[in-house]
This record gives sequence, structure tokens and C-alpha cells, in this order.
Amino acid sequence: MSSVVIGEDKCPRCPWGASTPEYQAYHDQEWGRPVGDDNRVFEKLCLEGFQSGLSWLTILRKRDGFRRAFASFDPTVVAGFGDADVDRLLADAGIVRHRAKILATIGNGQATVRLRDQGISLAALVWKYEPRARRPPRSMGELASSTPESSTLSVELRSHGFRFVGPTTVYAAMQSLGVVNDHLERCHFRGLAQSERDQFTVPQ
Repeated sequence: MSSVVIGEDKCPRCPWGASTPEYQAYHDQEWGRPVGDDNRVFEKLCLEGFQSGLSWLTILRKRDGFRRAFASFDPTVVAGFGDADVDRLLADAGIVRHRAKILATIGNGQATVRLRDQGISLAALVWKYEPRARRPPRSMGELASSTPESSTLSVELRSHGFRFVGPTTVYAAMQSLGVVNDHLERCHFRGLAQSERDQFTVPQ
């Protein structure tokens, strides 16, 4: 899985984006498209944390369940979850039932609220680490699992009380949120993502 693959629709895609229907929809419609909404950034950071040690496909297939369980990832609501909510979530087969990750998500909601109370946007904090433009990757082997920017962002998020936000987890979120455009050079959707990035107003 190195270069693009041509699907039945004759469209060139990153190889992973053609592997399952769920991945194709995610790749074509979401991955790499810029996001500036705090709640969606919070959701992606938390879901990437839940993905740690698992397949992202598992998270995609459970995403609706996660959204129901975590109040559509409204950080204000999640920040107020207590022991009864933790017990409810541990019994919810619609999500990944991992106590440490559940507690981290609640803690991340509290950290997001603290940032907001200080006048800091979570989305703006993440986009602060947008790297300078670089040559488009030509193969999957050229993609990094983490970068200096994701490592520094990881440190900053941790300093604000976020958990399950290591450099690799953070970089996966940056890729998905469009902070970087890591579609392969010949992928049809690279241009679409870049067009949206060019018109996007970076949150402040």
C-alpha cells in the first residue's frame, strides 16, 4: 500500500481510503478537510485517544455510539460527568469501554472548559501548530507518524490537563482536522482538501 489506488469509480485515492466503505466515506468527505469548531476538535482529540491501541475503523463504526454517549461531545456537558456517568459508559457496548480513556475524555472536557474560561479556543490552540507547506507525500511510506509540531502541541495540551494526547495521537488528529494535508500527491481528494484549506479562516 504505497501509491494511490484507482477505485471502481475511476477515482485515484490514498490506499487506506479504498479499503472499506467506512474508510472511503471518511477519506473522501472528511479526512484532511479543515475544521475550526471547538466541539469538533474536542471530539476528534478524544476519539483519537480512544483509538490508541485499536483500529481507527473500530472507532468509525462506533462513532454514532460515542456521540450519543458523550452528549455529541459538548465539552461543557462532558466536563460535568460524574461517577454515575462513568458507570453508564462502562456498560455501554456502543463505545470502547476503557475506564482510563473514559476518565481522560471527561478530564479533556474539563480542560477545554478551562481554556475557554481563559479566552483560549481549543481549535486555535491546535491550529497554532499548523506546519509550513511541504512537498506532497508520494507514497504511504513518506507519511510521518508524528512531527515536531505534533510533539510540541502534545506537550502544550498536557500542560493544560489533556490526557491521551501523545505526539502520534495528536498528529492523527491534525491530519484528520486538515491542519496538515497528508493526502498523497496523486490522490484526487488532495486537491479538494487543499482548496478548502486555502479558503479556510484559521481560528484565533
